[in-house]
Amino acid sequence: MRIAIVTDAWKPQVNGVAVTYENLGRQLELLGHELRYIAPEEFRTMPCPSYPSIRLAIFPRLRIAKKLREFAPQAIHVATEGPLGHAARSYCLSHGLPFTTSFHTQFPEYIRLRAPVPVRWSYTYLRRFHGPARHTFVPTESQRNKLLGKGFDNIVVVSRGVDTRLFKPAAKSFLDGPRPIFLYMGRVALEKNIEAFLQLDLPGSKAVVGDGPDLERLRQQYPAVLFTGFKFGAELSRHLAAADVFVFPSLTDTFGIVLLEAMACGLPVAAYPVTGPIDVVRNGVTGVLDDDLGKAARAALALDPAACTAHARQYSWKACAQVFLEYLARISPGREPSCLSASWSSLP
Repeated sequence: MRIAIVTDAWKPQVNGVAVTYENLGRQLELLGHELRYIAPEEFRTMPCPSYPSIRLAIFPRLRIAKKLREFAPQAIHVATEGPLGHAARSYCLSHGLPFTTSFHTQFPEYIRLRAPVPVRWSYTYLRRFHGPARHTFVPTESQRNKLLGKGFDNIVVVSRGVDTRLFKPAAKSFLDGPRPIFLYMGRVALEKNIEAFLQLDLPGSKAVVGDGPDLERLRQQYPAVLFTGFKFGAELSRHLAAADVFVFPSLTDTFGIVLLEAMACGLPVAAYPVTGPIDVVRNGVTGVLDDDLGKAARAALALDPAACTAHARQYSWKACAQVFLEYLARISPGREPSCLSASWSSLP
């Protein structure tokens, strides 16, 4: 199957959306499918207001149309609600082409943190954006139930995975500092609620692995905390494995792939009992979920690292890719490549 994935979030961005489609794409190609990513790097871009490391495509509609006609995909997935996502959605609607979408990010809550925009307004906009899609993918059952409760339709679950060859237990000596070491890894931005972690009165020391618009401010405000900036690959895995507890203070994530990566490295999780952690963490076994994040972090120290690793190994990117494909196949049943090529080539 030829699959077009249109995403406003892609490398060199470091976020859950880019990680998801990089790993899904790798598995889809291993299964014999042909992928075409349509991402900001192929367009003129401008920096996203308040988040300049994210680049947004400028007036992409004509180029999106050209790229889709040339590739003639048998399935189109609109991954994000940015300029590229809007352009691809518009093209599909104007030509009667079925497509799927994903709800990766709780934008209404993110926007409300930065501007006085009522959450219900943002959900109204998102409901209209995703409404025409044959399926809208979410990563957890709790996120599915939340969107159904807000009037969304055709919501289906496609989970996430973890590369357990990369993320695995390793030497604790990799990180210096008083023990225990409590670590957060991810985007360093307002919506991640990192200060709820940094303000905790905990024994030992704290570390933050990642980058983002709030890094320099937090580095100056919390000089006792180790801020490492971005880490990748094996070095990232070693940082995770060397800590003692992974603290996840976010209240707005839809999943949190970092939760799986941390558990795969043998780290129990401390988090709030919200969407994402409640679906991924086994409370009292692989982590502790509590409205008191400090209490959760201290209690997580007593959990068995081996149970965390075993739990994470149940999540594979291959299984995610197979479910993803299952839903794509439903929107174009019985359509052969030759037939599709002909129909696409006739479009203006």
